[in-house]
Formats: sequence, structure tokens, C-alpha cells
Amino acid sequence: MSHVFHRLPTEPMPTAVSGDGCYIVDSNGKRYLDASGGAAVSCLGHSHPAVRQAMHAQIDKIAFAYSGFFTSEPMEELADYLISNAPEGLERVFFVSGGSEALESAIKISRQYFVEIGQKQRTKLIARRQSYHGNTLGALSLGGNMARRELYQPVLLENAHHIAPCYAYRDKRHDESEEAYGRRVADELEAKILELGPDTVAAFACEPVVGATSGVVPAVSGYLKRIREICDKYGVLLIFDEVMCGMGRTGYLFACEEDGVAPDLLCIAKGLGAGYQPIGAMLVAGKICKAIDEGSGAFMHGHTYMGHTLSSATALAVQKVIRDDNLLENVRKRGVELRTALEERFGNHHHVGDIRGRGLFVGIELVADRTTKQTFDPKLALHNKIRLKAMEEGLMCYPGAGTIDGKNGTHILLAPPFIIDETHIAEIVEKLGRVLDSVLADAKTSA
Repeated sequence: MSHVFHRLPTEPMPTAVSGDGCYIVDSNGKRYLDASGGAAVSCLGHSHPAVRQAMHAQIDKIAFAYSGFFTSEPMEELADYLISNAPEGLERVFFVSGGSEALESAIKISRQYFVEIGQKQRTKLIARRQSYHGNTLGALSLGGNMARRELYQPVLLENAHHIAPCYAYRDKRHDESEEAYGRRVADELEAKILELGPDTVAAFACEPVVGATSGVVPAVSGYLKRIREICDKYGVLLIFDEVMCGMGRTGYLFACEEDGVAPDLLCIAKGLGAGYQPIGAMLVAGKICKAIDEGSGAFMHGHTYMGHTLSSATALAVQKVIRDDNLLENVRKRGVELRTALEERFGNHHHVGDIRGRGLFVGIELVADRTTKQTFDPKLALHNKIRLKAMEEGLMCYPGAGTIDGKNGTHILLAPPFIIDETHIAEIVEKLGRVLDSVLADAKTSA
């Protein structure tokens, strides 16, 4: 019996013992192609020599220096690198240990910013339904993942409000263009701000490309620009959650680059350290930094391991590999190849409603009926059956349930390492095809 409190305590799992590029090897020698990067984390695979070398070198110097007493060369250099490549207006980096901490930090600094500038009445937050912003109570309150919120609803923040997602496959009308649809759902933000009181809203948060909750849903053209306009009009801070979609996953270092929009706060994690060390970060606009510098002089928030020296050195090595090996170009190239291969295999599949995404961030939405977009019965738990069958096949993918409203809908998320080649793509599609053929055949029998 394991004394580890696993995510699924009653479900036995294989034991990972080694990594080999895009593969993880278990204690029985079985190899698993990591087609989801774990949870869109392992963007360089599992054994990159340059990253391992940088980690060893830093350990030989110093592994940890508490940020309340010291800065460090790796942390300073990593911050310089991120800001030099960041969207316009972002000036400083607040390092944390993961995505939930990054969003929690964004909530807190939003509050402090308005206190510093004399607008203490701004306490309300707005996000979107079917969003996910982390599992800490503040981040969970901000997010709109109804399935994850349900158990904890009585202890969540009451100042978080939600509007419609930008989900064209489900919600765009037949008589409107993508641009018109984007404008319509973006304008829900203005309506919500007016409903709550323009001088009471502190921030709006969204994922430029929604990740695990809805299965890789990119914002349509013009949507984020309209969101930026509305935030500027009412003095509301704009938070982009790029924890899953950022750091090269879409083919751009920051996903919002493709949309031509800069936020006031930008949260990253996952691909920042590629899983080699836990690390996340919040990038902060200059106007927020200035307000705190000229006001109280300190951000009233922190964590023991923020700016961890070894984590910073590791993340810096990861980012240098992505830059020096021109991996963003590979993400864009292989992303097109992956989408093409998936379309060829599943484009006319009776139970594949949509294949979408950007770069090496791809979602496949499954439906019971392709014409009506009717979902499978949630009681079938297809997402779990797909995950288990894929592991049998030696394939790691990231299936999800509740795609539409937290209860209905099934999708599969693919986020393979940036180092994949055409042989990996062929293996992903071949194995996923066998998985879906088997699971969906069983689903028909059960129905």
C-alpha cells in the first residue's frame, strides 16, 4: 500500500523511472510517448542535456538563497530575458512556484494597486465561464471551472463574477462572422462592468487560448483587442493567464503576441521551467510597479520559494534552448503538421466535432452526433476511459470532461514537446486512432 495521497487514491499507476526525449519509461520498461507534455508542461521532453547540465552547474554553486535576504544572478538574468521579450508595458517579474501562485499574486497586486492610487472601492473581479485559473482559493474563485468550484463554493470569494467564454464552435451564430461573434461576447464584459459599477471593478482575467477546461479554445480575431479597449475605457486591469498556453506553446513566446494585445499582468508557469523545476511568474506593468514604488514601497505578498535559485537557473536554461534551437519555428511547423494529420485521420469522424488550436496546443472535441453537436452522456466518463486506454497504448494525452458547462462535453488536449518530429506525429495519430476506435465502439455498445 502506498502512503502517498495520490490524485486518484484507488487507481494504481505505473512508476516513472526515466525520461528519453519525448518519452517516459516506467519500471517495467514500457515507453510512453508524452503527447500532452504531462499537463502542457514538458516542452523540452524529459532528458534535455543542456538543461540537466545547467542544473548540475547551479547546484555546485548554490541551490537556494531566500529572496528576503538576497537576489541571485539566475533570477536577475531570467527576469531580464522575459521582460526583453515581453509585450509592451510589462517591466518587472515576480517569481513564484507555479501557475496557481501566479494568479493568486495577480489578484492580490490588483487589489493593492488600486489601494495605492486611492481607489479602494475597486474590489470586484471578472473572468469567464469555463475558464481555469488555478486551485488555490483565490484563483479558484476567479476561474469559471464549475466542476472544480462546486465542492468549495461555500468558501470561495464572493467578489468574483463571470461572463461568457469566447467559444465559437458552440456559441457563434450561423448568421454572424467570427469578428462579429467576438465583438458580441467581448461586449459582455462592458455590460458586466456597468452592472457591477464601473468604479468597483479591479480586474478582468482570461486565457488567450483556453486550456484544459474547454480543450484548447483560441480567442477569435479581434476579441482580445476589444477586451483591451473595454478595460482601458473603465480603468480595469487586464490579466492574461498564459500558464498553459504561454512560453512558446502556441508558436509565440507569449500567446497574446499573436493577437497583438498587451495585458497589465501576465501569468506564466508550466513551459517556463518545462517541468525540470517548479517555477511560475507574474509579469507586471510599469504603472503598477510605479504606484507601489511611490506608495507603500512593498508588495504585501510573498512565498518562501519565490525566485528559487535552482529553479531560476533551470528556467533560464530552458528558455535559452528554445531560443538557440529555434524551437518556436519548430512549434509552428510541427503544429501545422499535427493539425493536418489529425484532420486527415479524424476530420470526417462521426464523433469528432472540432479540431482546433494554435501551434503545438491542439484540442479535439468529441460529440455523440456531429450534425447536432450533441454530447455523450457524462455517465459514460469517456475522458477517463480514453486516458486509461491511451496509457495501455503507450500514449499520454490529456482528456477532459465538462467541456461545455462543467458537466457536459468531452475533449482531448494534445501538447507534445517542442522537439517532436514527423515520426512522433505519426505515432500520436496512429495510437490515438486506435484509442478512439476502441473507446467509442464500447460507448456505442453501452448506449
